Amino acid sequence: MNEAAAKARKTFRYFWREMSWESRRIIPGLELAAVKATFTDPPEVRAEDPDALECEHMWLMDVRFDGRKVEGTLINSPTSLKSVSEGDRVRIPGRQLCDWMYVITGEVYGGFTVDLMRSRMSSSERKQHDDAWGFNFGDVGVVNLVPPEYIGETATKKKGLFARFSHPEVKPQDYAKVAEGEHPMSVNMRDSFSETLTENPELVHEADDNGYTFLHQLALAGSLDGVDVCLEHGADPNQAAPNGMTPYTLAKCLGWKRVMARLKDAGADG
Repeated sequence: MNEAAAKARKTFRYFWREMSWESRRIIPGLELAAVKATFTDPPEVRAEDPDALECEHMWLMDVRFDGRKVEGTLINSPTSLKSVSEGDRVRIPGRQLCDWMYVITGEVYGGFTVDLMRSRMSSSERKQHDDAWGFNFGDVGVVNLVPPEYIGETATKKKGLFARFSHPEVKPQDYAKVAEGEHPMSVNMRDSFSETLTENPELVHEADDNGYTFLHQLALAGSLDGVDVCLEHGADPNQAAPNGMTPYTLAKCLGWKRVMARLKDAGADG
C-alpha cells in the first residue's frame, strides 16, 4: 500500500494537469475527480481514545492545488477520527496524498491504491466494487495515467458478446511516453491563446482571484505551449505568486522538466 501511495504522489502532476484544463473547458469533461489522503488526529486528541484508529484514508473532491498544499472537501465520514468530519474543507501537504483518480467517459485514470485493493478481491467482489462506483476500472495491475488518445494510441475496445472466449493482451501504459507528451488542449489552444494576448497584451500580466498569472497557472499545469506563449508575450519568469512560488518553482514542484528548461532559457532563477 505504501508503494501504491508513492506512485500516486509521483504521478499526481497528471491529475492536476487534467484538473487545470477541466477548469478551462466550456463543456465539462470529467465525470469524477478526487484525491485520497491520510488523516490522523493530533496527539492530544489521540490520547483521549488510545483504541481509536491511528489514521484513516479518505477521499476529497473539489480539489485545488497551489504548488504547496492540496485543498479539497472531505466526502467520507471518519470511523473514529475526531479532528475532521465529512464535508470539511481541508488543506493538506502533498506528503499526505495517497491516491488520485479522474474519470472520462466512464474510464478511470489513476487509482493506484484502488487497483491494489481490487487485486485482493475475488472476481465477484471486484464486480460489486466496480458496479458500486459505476465506472470501468480496467484490468487489475494496469493503472493508466491519461486517455490513450493523449499519446497517439487507440482506446481499448469495449467488451462484447464474445469477449469471454478471447483474452487480448492488455499492456501497461508507457509512463515515459506519457511524460513526453503535451496535453491535447495545450497544443490546440496555442494559436488562439497567442492571438488573444496579441490583441490584449495586458492580460499576460493580470492575476486571477488567487493572485496567479497565466504563466503561474500554466507552469503548474505543465503546459509547455502555454508557458512558451506567455514568455513570448513578455511574461515575467521570476514573478512570485502569493505563496512565494515562481513559475519555475511551480513547475519544479510537480516535475515538469520541459517547462522548467523553457523557463530557465527565459532567465528564470533556479
